[in-house]
Amino acid sequence: MEYWNHIYEHFNPIALDLGFISVHWYGIMYISALLTALWFAKWIVKRDNMPISEEILDNYFIWIEIGIILGARIWYILFYDPNTSYYLLHPWQIFNPFQNGEFVGIRGMSYHGAVVGASVASYLFARKHHGVIYKILDVVALAVPVGFVFGRIGNFLNQELVGRATNVPWGIYVKDPISHEFILRHPSQLYEGFLEGIVIAILIYLYRNHRKFDGALIAIYGVMYGIARFIVEFWREADVQLGYYDGWITMGQIQSLVMIALSIALYFFFKKHSKPRELNSL
Repeated sequence: MEYWNHIYEHFNPIALDLGFISVHWYGIMYISALLTALWFAKWIVKRDNMPISEEILDNYFIWIEIGIILGARIWYILFYDPNTSYYLLHPWQIFNPFQNGEFVGIRGMSYHGAVVGASVASYLFARKHHGVIYKILDVVALAVPVGFVFGRIGNFLNQELVGRATNVPWGIYVKDPISHEFILRHPSQLYEGFLEGIVIAILIYLYRNHRKFDGALIAIYGVMYGIARFIVEFWREADVQLGYYDGWITMGQIQSLVMIALSIALYFFFKKHSKPRELNSL
């Protein structure tokens, strides 16, 4: 357990240093998340014999990935980054992966922003493929939490989004950027990967054949993710530039509550506009 407690002191977040560019484990996990989600989406379409062609699914994932990247980054700039005004005045710097001539990648992404970006991309895609979009969104609800696990592992390996200080025996010593002291913290990234990823993936997978209309799963996913994220935030350190609102609630929890409310509204919207489906036996 002692080695686990000090794992960050023995682990290099850079997987491969090519000299002119460094490949981080976070980037590898991010790509793994995308590929795993796409693979699982195609598998579930074949497994459940859904009337979605592979071409449409591939095209949709291109649209949604663009939406995710744009939404996650811009949302972070607007709600989390302490230099929001600078980026608004220099928008070309938002996706600049270099700092002082050194490649550092794009740092600072928001999952809630990714959801917003994916929603916008889905809306635009639906204008061309209206008849199948509800079914595709159900596939997304099944695939996203599977890929999400790799994303949170990437956060853990990148030593970011750390947990709150603790004395639990499975805590991880994290170097404080100000005091440079090592503080024992919850591995909250792994809590998130388990609760927001694995648990939700299993529950939605088991429920999928019981949904009463197409599109229901994506709304249910939104509610479940919002609840899970709200809970895990009690073990996750608040963003240092934001802190806590009213002394206890974080920006992530506030946005999760909004996400829950919007997902409930989305459920009833889809219930009204989507065609009912016959229940299949498991």
